[in-house]
Amino acid sequence: MGIKSNRRSGREHIDIAGRRQAARELAIAALGFIASDTDELSRFLALTGIAPGSIRIAAEERGFLGGVLAYISGHERTLLAFATHAGVAPEEIEKAKLVLAGDDWERIVTSDDQC
Repeated sequence: MGIKSNRRSGREHIDIAGRRQAARELAIAALGFIASDTDELSRFLALTGIAPGSIRIAAEERGFLGGVLAYISGHERTLLAFATHAGVAPEEIEKAKLVLAGDDWERIVTSDDQC
């Protein structure tokens, strides 16, 4: 029984790591989406207070990619445009944001399903 438990724990660890990697990739795509539109980039920089020359430095900080997804999901037009661009449902962007914040994505999905 202990072996099965360990195998499951290992799979859960891989699943969490996979979700984090997928969330990071989505956030990086979102940053590229923002950067591809000068008006969107100007708005992002103004709201975050990041200087244009400091984006690369800021991108290395913990929480930055989650902040990118928070920015995307905080404006419906941007959210819908990016979701279409990325080929994902808008809800997936919020889920990815939560994963990057360290929340337990499975717990959140399960509790939503029970409502």
